[in-house]
Amino acid sequence: MNNGLTAAANGFLATAAQVIQKHPRAIAAAVAAFLLFGGGAAVAVASLAPDASDLPVRQVIEAVQPAGIPAQVDALDLHSLRLYRSDTSRASDTPESLLKRLGINDPAANAWLRSDGTVRNALWGRAGRLITVEADDGELLHKLVARWAPDDDGQFKRLVVEKTAQGFASRIETDRMSASSRLGSGSIRSSLFAATDEANIPDAVAVQLAEIFSGDIDFHRALRKGDRFNVVYETLEADGEPLRTGRVLSAEFVNNGKTYQAMWFQEPGQKGGYYTLDGQSLRRAYLASPMEFSRVTSGFKMRFHPILQKWRAHLGVDYAAPTGTPVRSVGDGVVEFAGVQGGFGNVVFIRHRNNHVTVYAHLSRIHVRKGQSVSQGQNVGAVGATGWATGPHLHFEFRVNGTHQDPLMIARQSESIPVSASAKPLFDKAVGSVRVQLAAASLVTQASAD
Repeated sequence: MNNGLTAAANGFLATAAQVIQKHPRAIAAAVAAFLLFGGGAAVAVASLAPDASDLPVRQVIEAVQPAGIPAQVDALDLHSLRLYRSDTSRASDTPESLLKRLGINDPAANAWLRSDGTVRNALWGRAGRLITVEADDGELLHKLVARWAPDDDGQFKRLVVEKTAQGFASRIETDRMSASSRLGSGSIRSSLFAATDEANIPDAVAVQLAEIFSGDIDFHRALRKGDRFNVVYETLEADGEPLRTGRVLSAEFVNNGKTYQAMWFQEPGQKGGYYTLDGQSLRRAYLASPMEFSRVTSGFKMRFHPILQKWRAHLGVDYAAPTGTPVRSVGDGVVEFAGVQGGFGNVVFIRHRNNHVTVYAHLSRIHVRKGQSVSQGQNVGAVGATGWATGPHLHFEFRVNGTHQDPLMIARQSESIPVSASAKPLFDKAVGSVRVQLAAASLVTQASAD
């Protein structure tokens, strides 16, 4: 009897060995599936089942005739695996280079993607678009999806390419992005951008941080090694994939030992803005800088003039920036002059209330006209090197009743408006959540260090 069983077992093992040699890929897939799904199911059931000692026990004996191994392996051979990969488009991409980077070898798909007008207009020559592909285990393309947000309106575009019985087909869809919150923190070693890069925080968040606290912190000259920040910000997602950075929701910055905090709040029926946690608006009458983020090369002081070659008072602030960098109005006002004027070259004068005037000189382009009303932060031109300029930069002046004043001092001294009494209860409720979020954000650095 035992010899018979041994012979049968040896025969079964020999057959199995032949099948494994003939179909190694299918057998590997079967084993992986068993371990993945069988093991996962066991864990799931075990985690939800009642105590086994409380269950009734009965014995069931039943003869089972399994299907032959060759038949099972043949069925596995008919099963096609689906592989998914993602990447970001590059301006230099071709159908061949993109698909190769995504692990796809499909000449027919290459040719079709090159010839289709919808794909050509939406994808080729476009950088930064999120690409996801679905392929089979033969490296043939079954589906390609590209996502991007062309406008800042909360919507995104979706290019879908699918393989059908008649061949490939493409379409463009529009859908809404969803917002999720992310936490981040960092410490200053050299610059704000270096710190956010080290903490994997987007540059757009660094720009917003500089904007939010620009009235209290001089990010050009006052940052100290060891300064730190915590931030909570939105990430806008398309089909669950991060597509762009949204608004900073709350932030905390410790500069030279002093802590500054801010949160986004919108009163019902009003335009939203940033406030301190005690309800004071951080939106002052004037922005601290006419550019989002730049470097001061010459302040409001005496200096040796590079063209006139003599010492004279510098009646404004110079900001170094590449030609074409956007320049914005630091406050609400009306354009008093827009054109060419002597050593200023292309220049814009804006008159604000209280007989205040700001000047934006050496522009490469002017985007406003005389008599036009402009709002705080509105683009008025672009950095250039026109007039008496040795290189591309912005010369910025602030005049009060015709007298030149230090623009950086004016920005810090401009007034702010607190939350209204009617909105204060709603604001105070939001502050409680903000404090918890910022405390959680501060733990991100600690967790990374640990």
